Amino acid sequence: QVQLVESGGGLVQAGGSLRLSCAASGRSFSSYNVGWFRQTPGKEREFVARITKSGVGRGYADSLKGRFTISRDNAKNTVSLQMNSLTPEDTAVYYCAASVNYYGTSGDQFDYWGQGTQVTVSS
Repeated sequence: QVQLVESGGGLVQAGGSLRLSCAASGRSFSSYNVGWFRQTPGKEREFVARITKSGVGRGYADSLKGRFTISRDNAKNTVSLQMNSLTPEDTAVYYCAASVNYYGTSGDQFDYWGQGTQVTVSS
């Protein structure tokens, strides 16, 4: 199995950028597809982005494509999420998740989750 820890969240002004990181330990990170999700207390968990084991395949929520970029460095056991042109609507707790066999947008199908990192965008 694998353990995941997110970092890089914080406060940012609208229009600014943040880069989140998901660090993995345990089984080789190259064995896992990885997704990013976000959630606020009054809303359901929302798919953000995903990436295949090799890093070649990438996907994004339609509303976020063009602003967010997912990437990975398996040698460093990390997956990152670059977020640009942030708005207050992007405020949420951001989670990374991993799966050996699943590559999709449903959070319920991912097996392993990090603790989350808070992103707050001021207007």
